[in-house]
Amino acid sequence: MNSFKEIEKTDPEIAAIIKNEITRQRNRLVLIASENYASKAVLEALGSPLTNKYAEGYPSKRWYSGCEFVDEIESIAIARAKSLFKAEHANVQPHSGAQANMAVLFAMLNPGDAILGMDLSHGGHLSHGMSKNLSGKYYKAYTYQVDPVTKLLDYDMIRQKAKQCKPKMIIVGASAYSRIIDFKAFRDIADETGAMLLADIAHIAGLVATGLHPNPVPYADFVTSTSHKTLRGPRGGFILCKANYAKLIDSAVFPGIQGGPLMHVVAAKAVCFKEAMTETFREYQKQVILNASTLASELAAKGFNIVSGGTDNHLMLVDLENIGMTGKEAQAALSSVSISLNKNTIPYDKNNSYICGGIRIGTPAVTTRGMVQSDMVEIASLIALGLKGSGSEKEEVASRVHKLCETYPLYEGL
Repeated sequence: MNSFKEIEKTDPEIAAIIKNEITRQRNRLVLIASENYASKAVLEALGSPLTNKYAEGYPSKRWYSGCEFVDEIESIAIARAKSLFKAEHANVQPHSGAQANMAVLFAMLNPGDAILGMDLSHGGHLSHGMSKNLSGKYYKAYTYQVDPVTKLLDYDMIRQKAKQCKPKMIIVGASAYSRIIDFKAFRDIADETGAMLLADIAHIAGLVATGLHPNPVPYADFVTSTSHKTLRGPRGGFILCKANYAKLIDSAVFPGIQGGPLMHVVAAKAVCFKEAMTETFREYQKQVILNASTLASELAAKGFNIVSGGTDNHLMLVDLENIGMTGKEAQAALSSVSISLNKNTIPYDKNNSYICGGIRIGTPAVTTRGMVQSDMVEIASLIALGLKGSGSEKEEVASRVHKLCETYPLYEGL
C-alpha cells in the first residue's frame, strides 16, 4: 500500500496516475459532501489478498469451499453494523448504496408498484425514483418536495401526497438536505397510508452512528446506507432491517442482484464500523457539524444565500442566483483555484440539472484532515474570493489553499 513498487514494475503508467491522484487529494480542498478520506487501516483491508476469495452466499452457507476466514470477517462486520445502529439484522454485501436501495425494492415490491421519494431536484437521490434510474423505470415513482418558502420538509404536505398516490413504499433520505429529518413523522405517514418505510441514511450515517442525528432504525422497516461519506469507510453499501425481513433482504442481495461479495471491501467495512464505535470518531462527527455550521454562517455573512437558512448536519446548499452565477460556473471557477465541490440543483431551480442554480458544500473531508472552525472562516473567504474576486485575488486564493493543505497534511508516508 505504501510503496507502489509492484505496480511501478508491472504497470508504470497506472502507478503514475495513482500517484497523481494522491497528490491531487493532498493539494486540494475537498468540499464535496459525499467524499471523505478512508483511514490507512481501511485502505490496508481494501488492498489485501481477501480480494482473491469468492464467497457467494452468506457465512456458513457458501457456494464455494475455503470460506472459513471470510465467514469470520463477514460475521464480525454484521455484528458491528447491528451494534452500531441498534438494528436487528444487517446485510453488509451491497456494492453501493444504490444497490442497497435496489435490493430493498427488489425484495419487497413488484414492477409497477408505487413508491414515493424525495424529488431529486429538491435533494433526493437517483435511486429514490428518478425517471432514468431503475427505481424510476421499474416502479411507478411519485415525489415530494420541500416547502417553497422555508425549503424544509413539510410533513403535512408529504402526508397529503402519500394519501393521493398510495405508495407501497415511502423513501426518506437525501443527498442534499441540510436539516434534521423527523423519521417518526415519516413512520406515522407510512402507517396512515399503509406503506412500508425505507430510510436512506447514506449521507448522515456517521452522524446517526454517533447519536448526533436521530436514528431511523426504530421507525423504518428498512435502512440503507453507504459505508463512505460521513462514515469514512470504503466505498460500499449495507442494509439494516427488522428480523422478520432478514431472509427476504438477504435473498434479494444474493442471488437477487449480486453474485459474490467483495470480501476485501467487507473487511474494510468491518474496520470502519469499529472505528465508528470510538469516542475519537464521535468527536470527529461533532467537529464536522461545527465546521458546517460555521462555514454556512460565514458564507451567509458574505452575501451568499444558504438554502433553508443554515445547516444541522455536514452539508449546505448555496443558491447562487443573487450573485448572478450558475452552479456549473461556480464549480469550474473554484476548481481552477484547487477547491473541489459540486454544482447542485436547488429547490424550485430555474436552471436545468446540467447547469444548476447552486452548489453543494460539505465538511467531512476537510474535518478528517483536522480543520476546525477558524479554518472554516478562511475557507469561506477563499470561496468568496474564488467566485467574486479579481484575477489577482484568485491567484492569491490558490496560494492560500496550498498553504492550508500543507498545514493539514494528508496520507503522510503513502
